[in-house]
Order: sequence, then structure tokens, then C-alpha cells
Amino acid sequence: MRRLSARDLLDVLADVDSFVSWDAPAGEFAVDDAYAGELAAARAKTGLDESVITGAITIRGRKVAILLSEFAFLAGSIGVAAGERLVTAIHRATAEGLPLLALPTSGGTRMQEGTVAFLQMVRITAAITLHKAAHLPYIVYLRHPTTGGVFASWGSLGHLTVAEPEALVGFLGPRVYEALYDDRFPAGVQTSENLQAHGLIDAVRPPEQLGEIVDRALRIMTDQPRRCGLPADTPDRVIDDVPAWTSVLASRRPDRPGVRELLFNAASDVLPLNGTGQGESDPGLILALVRFGDMPCVLLGQDRHGQTPRTPLGPAALREARRGMRLAEDLRLPLVTVIDTAGAALSKDAEEGGLAGEIARCIADMVDLDTPTVSVLLGQGTGGGALALVPADRVLAAQHAWLSPLPPEGASAIVHRDVDHAPDMAERQGIRSLDLRRDGIVDLIIPESPDAADEPRRFCERVGTALHRELSGLIDQDAEMRRIARGKRFNRVGRSAGQ
Repeated sequence: MRRLSARDLLDVLADVDSFVSWDAPAGEFAVDDAYAGELAAARAKTGLDESVITGAITIRGRKVAILLSEFAFLAGSIGVAAGERLVTAIHRATAEGLPLLALPTSGGTRMQEGTVAFLQMVRITAAITLHKAAHLPYIVYLRHPTTGGVFASWGSLGHLTVAEPEALVGFLGPRVYEALYDDRFPAGVQTSENLQAHGLIDAVRPPEQLGEIVDRALRIMTDQPRRCGLPADTPDRVIDDVPAWTSVLASRRPDRPGVRELLFNAASDVLPLNGTGQGESDPGLILALVRFGDMPCVLLGQDRHGQTPRTPLGPAALREARRGMRLAEDLRLPLVTVIDTAGAALSKDAEEGGLAGEIARCIADMVDLDTPTVSVLLGQGTGGGALALVPADRVLAAQHAWLSPLPPEGASAIVHRDVDHAPDMAERQGIRSLDLRRDGIVDLIIPESPDAADEPRRFCERVGTALHRELSGLIDQDAEMRRIARGKRFNRVGRSAGQ
């Protein structure tokens, strides 16, 4: 495919005549005559004075600061002058409260300038870190090729990271590898598609689709809720007092709506994200930027369709969940968790992958989040995989959802040494939504009429309306008071009213 120059990409991405350059003339680093000649040739070839362009554009009317590389200028390499230009632009974007879009393509640091060029990656990373600490979005679009220090610094820090199709993206350039090891680097590893498959980037999209992605992302990340026309409180509906086992069976129906159906029927915006960003992806968890009505959130949803006996919920799903929690904290977005799991993986790989520790860290992260949090028990809520996403400011439950340390069959096996007593154990353990509300674990039960599988669209719409209402009620509360109240609510679980 044809690769776009920096100016061509601006023409594709920016609104017409919206680009405003922030670049002062590039400074000169002390060089020898040979390097001076290379710089002069690069300037004549590209019409640019350095390998990066910075400034502000509008994308569908949204003002965004940009960092844009030009590979034709000495392979997009970063030296002292380019580093200074990038850092200056990042600080300006932070000061002006602008989202930042980076579009690197580079072979890395500039070899002609040596170690001082190499250390520019620290300066740039520090500036990006300050920008994110100001709770401002940072979006990255990796272009062909992006390697070396650029990929290992500002190319790998995005809240959202997209890459160009069939782009070479990797740490060590293939030519360097071949020179060092006298062998070719394995084919197909350093490609954008392979990085997506391994949960390192969120999506692979052509440049023509980037504007739409940035617009959708910023609509969720930065648009303020209108705070008008909020859904009215609905009166509590009588929840049928059915046996716990009836709910367990209903939650296991293969046609029961899950998180995918919820997003399809009830969300006004969905931008899927992918993986942990650290080389893992689990089909049992969906991570997305979402809006319910005008209320934005980061959503973590256990996907009933992605969990199978061969691919149960594993440690990677919980590490992906923790990425979502950090994202919510970074962007000051509410967090919604959707619980629907038959249980986390019980295997050698899960044990060695740190499953128990990831459950503990998810609980700890959720308890301490500054942002509003809402958990939804949508179906099965089995074991630590469910518990990891429970401790929220508000906990909602579908009528036939349930929460238990083990599936009822497992509890029966422990107590009775058989699975025949599973219905009785479900009743005795108080796992139903009605029991959970009685015990102060669940705040609101979302009715099913009589079973979500028989009315999937209407049920999902009720869940979406409830989420909108709960988020609207939480978003303006003081963060510290909200966190204290969250701790108190779980501290009361299991204690009598007099304690």
C-alpha cells in the first residue's frame, strides 16, 4: 500500500485549512561536515527543517495537538532538535488542555548525534507522562515503519493505540538484527496485525479511518454530559421470589443476552480496545470506551460468548481489566464492570500466570479508584473472577443473576461429596439477587419479564437506562467521600444492624 508523507497525512486527517504550526526554526546541534551535508540534503528533499512537525489541527471540529513524523527526513530519526520540538509541543498541549495525537514513523534515535540523541527519549517520555497526569488524552497512530527508541518511548504510551495496516512496528529494526546476529528476524512478528493479535495495540486501521476513530474516542473521553433530561427514577418492581436454582438455570441459558448484546442494544457509542498493552489478550473480557446516553465510561465486561471450557477466564483478562481501571483513573472517566462468568480458569497456566494475585490487585484497584464505579451482575457470578469486578460504588443485578464463591455444584461437592445437592446449596448460600439485596451487597435489581433470554432487547435497554441513571447520580459526588462510602458499604457486609 502507498505510504503517506507527513503533509499527505495532514491532508487526510485535518479539517480543511485547520493546521497551525507550532514549530520554531530547528536548532543546530554541533555536527561535523558530513552530518551537516546529510541535514541539508534531507531539508532539500522534504521541504522540512526537521524530522517532526508539531502544531494544532481540528478533526471534525475538535481541536487536537499533533506530533507528526516524516520518514523521508533521515528515516524519521530523533535528534536533539527534534526532541526539543516534540517536548515543547507536548508541554504546550498540556498547558492549553488539548488532547494529543502522535503519529510516529521512525527508525529510532539519530545515530549521527549519539547518546545525547538517545536520551531525548527520556525527555519526551517525561513530557508525555506529565500530559497524562493532567488527565488529558494521548492517542497514538503507529505508521510504517516505527522502530527503536521511538516505539520504546512515546510510541508505546497511548491511552488508545492504533496502527497502519501492514506496518513494520517493533523494537529492533530487522536490518540491525541481521547485522548483529547474521540471521534474518522471524517473518510476521514485527507487524501491526501481529501486535494487535497479541494485545499490544488496540486496532489496525488505514489513515482514512483515523479521523473517525479520534472523533469517537474524544467524544467519549472529553465531551461533558449534558446533565439534562436524565431518566426518571423508576419505581421498584416486585421481583418474583423464585428458587435460587431457577435463577442459576436461567443464567446459563445459551441464548441469554451478555455484554455484547448490552452494548449493541443500549450503548450510544462504543470504541473497543484490545488487550493488556503488554502482550496478552483474553477473549473472555471486553474492554471499551462507551457512552450510555450522554454518560461516558470505561467498560470492562466479562463476555459469556468468549469463555469456553477450552478458554476460561484467565489472568490476562484480569490484567486487561486493570488496564481499564488505570484508563478510567487517567481520563477521569467512570468505570462500569459487567460480571458474567462461570468461573476463572483452574489450570497450571492460570496458577503460574498469577491468577490469585491478579484477583487481589483488581479488588485493591477498584476499592481505591477516584472515579465513579458501577458493577452489574448480568448473569453467572462465580468465584474470584466475579469478585474481582464487584467492589463498586453501586452494584446492580439482573433478576436472575447470582454471586457465589463456587458454582453450586462445587459447593455441593465440598459439603456433600456429590453434585446432587447443588439446588439446595444455591438456596442455603444466599446467592440470588433478592438475597444479595437483602444482605446489602446489591443496590438495585433489574427485572426480567420473566427471563432476559425471552426479551433480550428490552432487558438490555433496561440495564442501559439503569446504568445511565446510576452514573448520572455518581459523577458529581466528591471523589474522597465516594471512596470512603465505598469502603464502608463493603465493611458492613455480613454484620448485623447493631454492630
